[in-house]
Amino acid sequence: MTLSNMAPTKYSRMDSRRTSSYCSTTTVVVLVALCLVGVWMMTSSSMAPAAEMPSPDSTTDMSDEISQSSSEAFKDNSGDITKDFVGENTSNDENKLDFKSGKVSDKVEKTEEGNDDNNNDSEDTSNTQNDVDSDDKKGGKTTEEARDANKGDDTDNEEGSQEKEDLEKSEKFDGNKNEDETSPGTVEIKVVQSSNDEKDGIETEDKGENEVLPSGVQSEVLTETNTRNGAWSTQAAESKNEKEVQSSSSSKGQIIGYNWKLCNVTAGTDYIPCLDNVAAIKKLHSTKHYEHRERHCPDNAPTCLVPLPDEYKQPIKWPKSRDKIWYNNVPHTKLATVKGHQNWVKVSGEYLTFPGGGTQFKHGALHYIDFIQESLPKIAWGKRSRVILDVGCGVASFGGYLFERDVLAMSLAPKDEHEAQVQFALERGIPAISAVMGTKRLPFPSKVFDVVHCARCRVPWHIEGGMLLLELNRLLRPGGYFVWSATPVYQDLPEDVEIWKAMSALMKSMCWEMVTKKNDTLNNVGLAIFRKPTDNKCYEKRAKDNPPICQDSDNPDAAWNIPLQACMHKMPVDPASRGTVWPGEWPLRLEKTPYWLNRSQLGVYGKPAPEDFQVDYKHWKQIVSKSYVSGMGINWSNVRNVMDMRSVYGGFAAALRDMKVWVMNIVSIDSPDTLPIIYERGLFGMYHDWCESFSTYPRTYDLLHADHLFSKLKNRCQLLQVIAEVDRILRPEGKLIVRDNADTISEIEDMAKSLNWEIILTYSKDNQGILCIKKSMWRPKVIEPSMSSF
Repeated sequence: MTLSNMAPTKYSRMDSRRTSSYCSTTTVVVLVALCLVGVWMMTSSSMAPAAEMPSPDSTTDMSDEISQSSSEAFKDNSGDITKDFVGENTSNDENKLDFKSGKVSDKVEKTEEGNDDNNNDSEDTSNTQNDVDSDDKKGGKTTEEARDANKGDDTDNEEGSQEKEDLEKSEKFDGNKNEDETSPGTVEIKVVQSSNDEKDGIETEDKGENEVLPSGVQSEVLTETNTRNGAWSTQAAESKNEKEVQSSSSSKGQIIGYNWKLCNVTAGTDYIPCLDNVAAIKKLHSTKHYEHRERHCPDNAPTCLVPLPDEYKQPIKWPKSRDKIWYNNVPHTKLATVKGHQNWVKVSGEYLTFPGGGTQFKHGALHYIDFIQESLPKIAWGKRSRVILDVGCGVASFGGYLFERDVLAMSLAPKDEHEAQVQFALERGIPAISAVMGTKRLPFPSKVFDVVHCARCRVPWHIEGGMLLLELNRLLRPGGYFVWSATPVYQDLPEDVEIWKAMSALMKSMCWEMVTKKNDTLNNVGLAIFRKPTDNKCYEKRAKDNPPICQDSDNPDAAWNIPLQACMHKMPVDPASRGTVWPGEWPLRLEKTPYWLNRSQLGVYGKPAPEDFQVDYKHWKQIVSKSYVSGMGINWSNVRNVMDMRSVYGGFAAALRDMKVWVMNIVSIDSPDTLPIIYERGLFGMYHDWCESFSTYPRTYDLLHADHLFSKLKNRCQLLQVIAEVDRILRPEGKLIVRDNADTISEIEDMAKSLNWEIILTYSKDNQGILCIKKSMWRPKVIEPSMSSF
């Protein structure tokens, strides 16, 4: 039963400049009232169950990193985090709010331990926040008191903590005295939501839509439908040849006690389990198609922890990180030696520096980017062309500088002899993944990239029936562009001339039109730009069916472990089909419902697809603005590389648009295949199975977000393995935000504590919860025995 008609307790504020005589009178009244309340409580305690008393190790202790912006989350007039989580109606179920293991339930008593002193541990916080932190660390002030303190005059920041404590104690008994008053030395909290008429100073925009974790029944955008007649199948269903799901090994009933060890592998600090599987690679019959650079995941995902490099430091913040990174974080110099003359990367003292050059743009990426647009103005960086694929990206300087043109680049390169290309990119704060075009399709849906770029990527596009170029054809939007900047375009060496002839013939047979071919006199290179057709007319007029048209039964969106084929998929012809209309210009396309979603389709959450999309976007905008940005204790200036581990429509990433971050949206292979929608919005992502390792280097993401992911994974693989992978890809002091059912939240919290991670916030209600934790620098001392499978 909800308590929607119960008015909240309100305390009148006492002016700090009240006269001493009035204070003396109040003191007498307070003492008498305290005695009476104490007698009443002693009598009541014999008749009613005792209130829950938190253990000493669960006392409130705000993170030292919580900035002044996070303290704003407790102000009544700013949409505090308690309001977001509890919602407008509060049920009788236990409400639990925990900052660094400090819990607040329906009734929680906390004993104040003497006078509190100011704490100046956090140099970024204001005097008010320091007072709150010091009180929290000594178990003296609860979350509600911290909120009340923040509502005071600015002059309160200059007063001593003792004076503030006395003032707040006296305020508890001033004005409206009620049953919530407590005896001296005890603060009793009730998390009770106000009625619709009285909000205790909080104004809500839309009832039920400000909620992060709503009371009673879950919000409509938090529960997926169990039906299978929705608009999208799953990637697992689409991919006929994907690996069989690992046998179920539920983590339920596991004994709490984790014996973490360091990984004992040749790759050491750079270990990527699915790319460094030496035993599997040795068994390969051939490597001519780069099979040894493809994913070969171990049968059981590892549960060991990857060691840190010696003298590892917190990464340099964006945008400075684009130009330099700490050498000790990625201590590799081979690439600087091999590519130093091309301005890829240089060693400079304790830094690795990136002048912004590349093989095809020695004098800087920005000049090269502008040269492309000058060659073809219709490419319209940041407007018409928003999401691109950069094949053979090197250290991804091209993608890094495209941010200045409002373009998002999915950069990929293999883990090969040019060590740490992708690792350099991610350390710089530039999106990139370790991948190779070998024998399988890339983990992206069809018809999603506005532009595909290859700057001397040395990919043999023309061999074996053009199989690799036909994979790009699958990924490129109808009417999209392929920018090819390579020696065959502008050099006259016999090998280059032969490749150019073969490529020209292949592209003509694919109906790609060469729209321009120009030379860059500054860099002494050239490029050719080709355009993919928008209909099937050219296909139907070809004299030879070579490359052939793919079978109608071939699903171009199936991408997980699907072998490459030397064929082309037909263009969509139905005006209502995806791919027949170019997306709107950026940034309008971010919020616009894709035209190919119609009301006859059932969305992920059970509503008609267009409505589902909009509700999801509004939901995440509320959560991000009301809680994530200011109420999690996260310093967003330290966040650059973000991953949404279980994205649906990309609403979380869209809500972060104005932040200086980029988001890798992951659509699980067993979830509805909504990844094309994410690309339509001008965002990007990829398919993945979280029972396996992700194709990235360790320590490459600043923040991971998992919305109801782990509870689903428990049915397919061990949760311990997934958390070990989270630890691998998350940077030290990086954050993990988990939204899931209460049991799963509890499991994750136990594992995080065993890893010596810092619990910033934990909250649960109506069997739903949220957890925010910060990874520490801790590494175990024990090294696991040699892993024979690696």
